[in-house]
Amino acid sequence: MKIACLAFTRSGEAIAKRIKCCSDYEVHKFSKENYKINLNNIFSDYDGIVFISSTGIAIRISAPFIKNKSVDPAIVVVDDLGRYSISLLSGHIGGANYLAENIAGCLKNQPIITTASDGRGIEAVDMFAKRNNLFIESFGNAKQITSMMIDGDNIKIESEIEAKIGYRNIVENNESGAIFVSSKQSINYDKPSCILRPKNIIVGLGCRRGKSMDEIISALTEVFKSNDLSIKCIKAIATVDVKQDEIGIIDACKNLNCEMVIISREDIKVVQDKFNKSAFVESTIGVSSVCEPCAYISGGELIVRRTAINGITIAISKGGM
Repeated sequence: MKIACLAFTRSGEAIAKRIKCCSDYEVHKFSKENYKINLNNIFSDYDGIVFISSTGIAIRISAPFIKNKSVDPAIVVVDDLGRYSISLLSGHIGGANYLAENIAGCLKNQPIITTASDGRGIEAVDMFAKRNNLFIESFGNAKQITSMMIDGDNIKIESEIEAKIGYRNIVENNESGAIFVSSKQSINYDKPSCILRPKNIIVGLGCRRGKSMDEIISALTEVFKSNDLSIKCIKAIATVDVKQDEIGIIDACKNLNCEMVIISREDIKVVQDKFNKSAFVESTIGVSSVCEPCAYISGGELIVRRTAINGITIAISKGGM
């Protein structure tokens, strides 16, 4: 975790030095002489920000840079005397609660955590999602379910993966609301709920040379929609080694925040007889199929067979890797 420490007094600078020396974080120190010219970089490039100051100073400096809880850095305030480590912003997703506790351990002071779920020993939905690498479909819905948990309501959880949430009032029936951990795009439910997307889908992909990111994502969107799957669940896009420098695939992986997996033609040859063959593909690159073997090798049994759209071939498996 990359941390920026902003100190404005001699005492604060001494505390920043202690944090740098005793923590396992990558800590960069900023003083009252140089922090202003570095603020844009501090709020865009650092995972966490520690203000050694009053909370008022931290709030006023931070306010112009705050966007939303999914992207804001963890912000912790340590008072100038080093008595408290206060989780100020992005306690859950950003990790400020954890950061505050770690800095408190380093400085031997009192951590201050004010999030309602933590005070009750409840694992909030966003923390559950972070721990299990789940994409939150709606932060508003996640907040609503967490609020219901804080009030002690019975909650049902339906999940494609093995995952337990830290909440004691989990039920199978007569629930007040639900958490769905699902790769299915459509979920019909008439009570309050939140949908969390597991990263458990592997895409095998082949394409003609020069296909753009937009063309690839458009084809993926069409295939996922027709199979009632969420594109947010893509864990990796797997393709043949001759496509490892294909800019459209590389950019699509970056855009979808997923891994790009390269499968060698030697590995494809071992399994290619399981799938439909293309004489043209074999004459071009030496293997008879790309998308289905790549999806199979990376993720196991296929849930969507080869689909061709505008020079792009897509197959889908679930799990694996």
